[in-house]
Amino acid sequence: MIKTLFRMPERSTKAHLVVSGEPSLVHPVSQACTQSQMTDPAYAWWCAQFREEPRMHRKQWEFCYILQALARNGMIAPGMKGLGFGVGEEPISAVLAARGVEILATDLQIEEAVALGWVDTAQHAGNLAALNNRAICAPNEFNRLVSFRSLDMNAVPEDVTGFDFCWSACALEHLGSINKGLQFIERSLDCLKPGGVAVHTTEFNCSSDGETLDNTSTVLFRRSDFLELAGRLQALGHEVTLNFEIGNQPLDRHIDMPPYSQDNHLKLMIEPWVTTSFGVTVRKLAL
Repeated sequence: MIKTLFRMPERSTKAHLVVSGEPSLVHPVSQACTQSQMTDPAYAWWCAQFREEPRMHRKQWEFCYILQALARNGMIAPGMKGLGFGVGEEPISAVLAARGVEILATDLQIEEAVALGWVDTAQHAGNLAALNNRAICAPNEFNRLVSFRSLDMNAVPEDVTGFDFCWSACALEHLGSINKGLQFIERSLDCLKPGGVAVHTTEFNCSSDGETLDNTSTVLFRRSDFLELAGRLQALGHEVTLNFEIGNQPLDRHIDMPPYSQDNHLKLMIEPWVTTSFGVTVRKLAL
């Protein structure tokens, strides 16, 4: 089913934190998934890199957004070191390794993943081969450049450090609360070298900046949550820019209702709230 989307009212914010206008995939900031980004040639190009046909689906957008944000920030080059959190069976590690990037891919311990149902739904990395199951990277190069480590995103070990960039796709909303998700984003910056880049995608509550899902298995972040985070990060000298525009094309104004579709799935209803994917990009203070 499809339901008409009602836009949130505009609110004034500090100009240095927030920009307006249609979000761009070519020049991404921290922004929501919108239909126009999926018609940009860059979207089709990245889909080809991870062996998928372009379709109007927000989860595919998350992969394209992460890769484009990393590329625009100069992170995808031979000799760079990247850290993936909660990688599941996503193709990002293989796309990066195919370009000479050294990757540490991480996910929950198998016992925890089984208990949460991630294994049954193919959302957990059981072995390295699963991360290159589309044959994106030559096997010898993949095995040379990609390693795996079990890791809890709520308790990132102190020795996980020295990376040029890190990422996570659709993971931090499952850490137990909004506060834990925001703390993880901040903690992920500790894993990076000065000037490094963190790119994370998660759930964005499009219809409420007050009541939302929190303290449950899936949480919905609000505009105010991202503004609070960005304010703290900028106060520490890190770079982050937010764009809360949610688009004005047909699929931006419609909501997918359960059971969800495999296409035309940008906005969806979770309980009484409308949500979509939101990407957060932060550049760590360069000392």
